[in-house]
Amino acid sequence: MKIRIKANSVRYRLTRPEVATLGATGSLEAHTEFAHKTLVYAIVTTTDNTLSADFVGNRIVLNMPKAMIDELAGTDTVGFSGETGNLKLLVEKDFACIDHTDEDQSDNYPNPQLSCQ
Repeated sequence: MKIRIKANSVRYRLTRPEVATLGATGSLEAHTEFAHKTLVYAIVTTTDNTLSADFVGNRIVLNMPKAMIDELAGTDTVGFSGETGNLKLLVEKDFACIDHTDEDQSDNYPNPQLSCQ
């Protein structure tokens, strides 16, 4: 799971196994180790109807409705967006890059633009 943060937006990108885990368990969590603290970023199921997010301590949590999780895991839907106050939220499937990268992308979704070339 990757997060991208820019100004007032947070984007979560999920590989195929991560989407499957989220669909099966209703939650997903990753960690980034800093020198003296750990940043935790997670997605958890909520009973609300919209995406929302919280930042408490060293933990960023995206609250995602079960219906959205089920649709993301069970269909070709690419992602969902929402807002919490001024914060824009996006959760989406991670597609393989079309440019050349050294990053392992074997678990990413096939990029639909690659089939057009």
